Amino acid sequence: MAGCSSNLSCRAQGVNETIEKVAILEALVTVSVLEALMSREAIFEASVDYFLNPIREFLLDDSVTEIMVNRYDEIYVERRGKLEETDASFPNPDALLSAIHNIAQYVGRQIDLDRPILDARLPDGSRVHAIIPPSARQGTHLTIRRFKRDIFDMNDFVRLGSLSQTAAEFLEIAVRLRKNILVAGGTGTGKTTFLNAVSTAIPEEERIIVIEDSSELKLSQKHCVYLEAQEPDADGHGGVSIRQLFVASLRMRPDRILVGEVRRGEALDMVQSMLSGHSGSLTTIHANAPRDALIRLETLSLMSDVDLPVYVARAQVASAIHLVVQLSRFAEDGSRKVSRITEACGLDENDRYQFRDLFISRLKGRDSNGALVADLETTGEKPSFTREPYEMGMDDSIRFTKELWER
Repeated sequence: MAGCSSNLSCRAQGVNETIEKVAILEALVTVSVLEALMSREAIFEASVDYFLNPIREFLLDDSVTEIMVNRYDEIYVERRGKLEETDASFPNPDALLSAIHNIAQYVGRQIDLDRPILDARLPDGSRVHAIIPPSARQGTHLTIRRFKRDIFDMNDFVRLGSLSQTAAEFLEIAVRLRKNILVAGGTGTGKTTFLNAVSTAIPEEERIIVIEDSSELKLSQKHCVYLEAQEPDADGHGGVSIRQLFVASLRMRPDRILVGEVRRGEALDMVQSMLSGHSGSLTTIHANAPRDALIRLETLSLMSDVDLPVYVARAQVASAIHLVVQLSRFAEDGSRKVSRITEACGLDENDRYQFRDLFISRLKGRDSNGALVADLETTGEKPSFTREPYEMGMDDSIRFTKELWER
C-alpha cells in the first residue's frame, strides 16, 4: 500500500484489496465445487470398481448373468443359466461390507442395523441386493444381477430363440395399439430385460414416464423421464414410494407409464390409471402363469390403503389388463423363453378370470449344442382386437401375423 496519502486512504485501499482477494477466493471455490460436481459420477464409478475388485472379472464377463456372494469367501455365479462355484473371495468380511456401503452411498441410500436390506444399482445399471447381519445369519450377502447391454429390441430375442418372429410382430403391434401388457415370470426369467425390449415399439414421439424401485430400465426413446423410489433416512424422513411416484407421474402429462415391477399397493393406482385413460402401460410381476399374474395383481391392489371389496378389485384388474406375456426359465440348459402370450378376456358368470391363449411355446428337442429348441406358435385363436390394426392404418406393419388380423 505504498504511496497512500493518508491513513484513511490506506485503510480504504486495504479494504478494497481484501474484497478483491475474497472475490477471487470465492471464484476459485466455485470452480472447484463445479469440477467436483462434474466428476462425482466418475469418482463413484472408480470407487465402486475398487471395492468390487475381487469380483471384477465376473462384472466384465458377458456370459455371467448373476453374481451371488453368500459370504466374503463363498461366491457363486450364474453363467448361461447355470450356477458355478468360484475361487474368488473378498479379503475379509469388512472388505465385503465396505463394498456394500460404498454402493449404498452411490445411490444415496443407507444400510445399517436398523435397515439391514439394500436395493441399489451399480454405475453400469446392474441391480444390487444386499443383506447384512444379524438378518443374514452366515455373514453378509450380496447379489448382483448383471445389466445386459447387448439386447435392445425384440429382434434380439428372436435371434436368441426366446421369441418367434410372428410373436415379436404381434407384440409390437399390440404396443402401438396401446394395449396394457403385463410381463410375468419367476425370479431370474428376464422380465425387466424383456420389458425393455417390448418398450422399443413405443413411438418415438410419445412422452414416457419410467418408475422403478431401483433404476434398471434404459429405453431407446429420447423423451423419457426416469423416476426412482427412495428409502427414508434414519429419522424416517425423505422416503418416496413407488406409489407416490406413480401418483405424481399422472400429473406429468404421460403418454405411457412403465413400472419396473409392481410389488405393493401401487398396483391399485396403476390399474385405475389404465382404466381412466392412461392406456398402453407396461409392467412386470412375479407369477408362473397368466392366471396367477392377475390374481397376484388383484391381491396387491387390495394391499393399498383403499378399503376395496375383493370383487371390485377383481373386476378392475380384469378390465385393465389386455395381454399377459409369460416368461419361463428352463433348468435343463439355463435358457429363458417366452412360453405363452395370453389375452385376458374379463370375467365369466362366476367372476373368474377368462383367458385366450394366442401363442404357446412347444419344445421341439435340442440343437447340436444341447440347447432346448422351442417354437412359440399361434394357437389358431384370434385376439378380441383383431380388426384394430387395419382400422388404425397399420397395414404396412403386418407381415408375419396376417392370420391374426381381419379387415
